[in-house]
Amino acid sequence: ARSGFWRLYRLFKSRNLPVTVFAVGMALERNIEAVGAMKEAGNWEIASHGYRWWDYQDVDEDEEREHIKRTIEIHQNLLGKRPYGFYQGKPSINTRKLVVEDGGFLYDSDAYNDDLPYWTMEYSPGRPHLVIPYTLTENDMLFTQPHGFASPDEFTNHLKKTLDYLILEGRNGQPKMMSVGLHCRLARPARAAAIAEFVDYAKSYGREVWICTREEIANHWYENHLPRGVGNPIDPAVFGLRGGTINKGNKFSFLGNLSAPREESSTPSSSPMNAIAESTDGDVI
Repeated sequence: ARSGFWRLYRLFKSRNLPVTVFAVGMALERNIEAVGAMKEAGNWEIASHGYRWWDYQDVDEDEEREHIKRTIEIHQNLLGKRPYGFYQGKPSINTRKLVVEDGGFLYDSDAYNDDLPYWTMEYSPGRPHLVIPYTLTENDMLFTQPHGFASPDEFTNHLKKTLDYLILEGRNGQPKMMSVGLHCRLARPARAAAIAEFVDYAKSYGREVWICTREEIANHWYENHLPRGVGNPIDPAVFGLRGGTINKGNKFSFLGNLSAPREESSTPSSSPMNAIAESTDGDVI
């Protein structure tokens, strides 16, 4: 996206908005200037969107494992750290197993089946793996579908009504997460204007909306919503110092060698999950 990335970049930077970028490894290698801009943004999370924009349904398990390893290395070389989130987009039956096997991811987002993050131990008995669902409805890809959004105003109205209803649910004790999916190649001017309008609308709710990255949501979940039977809520000082690994002798040894740094979060002083957690996601593919 020769223009779309920069249009969204300027929009989010002008509003100091934290975002999660799902970045394909090969695309990072081919767009060094965009990599520099994302690093300079400061409050952006660069999660992995796999190594290639492929449908991995029929890709051999060993090849997919090698692709995950390769894209981690690209992140480390270009961004100075590995990715802590993973979204293949078109996963295989092996994708989540391979993500868990790697041991360094805080979460994956290859799911669309809930309004909140949830835990699974399907591939890691005794060690919970976090799933932060993504969305195909609050997503600008619907501009490309026959019965999707016909105009930017439809997109804006859909996002506003979604947020309004989730706010009502939160006020009634059932807070939710809202993701907004954007694609650089679809970021035409009128659509970017629609996103700007929605961002300002979401901010008008004040502390009732926590705008954050998926990594921040993951950190909050690890610290406050561990499943019963696998330890107490994680103390950031114990879970892993910056760049360090978990001491397997402590009560969080079930987390294995997970070494994600516990960055200081923008979480409000009161639990953000009393309101809405909103994550704006964009693809670089």
